[in-house]
Amino acid sequence: MLTHRQIWGAIDALAYRNGLSASGLAKRAGLDPTTFNKSKRATANGKERWPSTESLSKVLFATGSSLDQFVSLTDTAGRARHNVSNSVPLIGLARAGVQGFFDDAGFPAGSGWEEIIFPELVEEHAYALEITGDSMLPVYRDGDRIIVSPAASVRRGDRVVVKTLAGEVTAKQLARMTAQHIELRSFNTEYEDRSFLLSDIVFMHRIIWSSQ
Repeated sequence: MLTHRQIWGAIDALAYRNGLSASGLAKRAGLDPTTFNKSKRATANGKERWPSTESLSKVLFATGSSLDQFVSLTDTAGRARHNVSNSVPLIGLARAGVQGFFDDAGFPAGSGWEEIIFPELVEEHAYALEITGDSMLPVYRDGDRIIVSPAASVRRGDRVVVKTLAGEVTAKQLARMTAQHIELRSFNTEYEDRSFLLSDIVFMHRIIWSSQ
């Protein structure tokens, strides 16, 4: 019996074999680009989700692969995952505050995420945000992409992504943090620094990489 891990590992390996991300594989097969995203592989409470037989049939046809070839990938899925470039979910920073893109734990969720290839090994729940506008100049420019880690520890001076209870998602530098509130410094001096009560913060994640 094939396991949940083997099936998804084989899909990742099939994508890599064809020079694609999981999102690119779904697109080639005429599926929604988010069909094979990591956020689709389990529910918010951790229940496993399985790809449909229809989606598997379409990707096999689109890549000219046989069922036997796909099954052979499940046998080596664990090793294949060490060879494939890692993919991370991506969404525009301006859209990230919309309800449904993060679960209660602050991890990427929902169907609005794309996926991009990221060559470095990152933790399971890392995600990418695309910068829009000039509010973060000169540190981040319009079109830059940042990789964000929910698991990384956060210290004063770190660049962080913060989500508030009001739904705002913003990228700033952590200037100061006490037991009751945080102070955030804007990258662009034309924009005001911000201060929040910790009770008003849903999550604060550290930025670990940018495309600059």
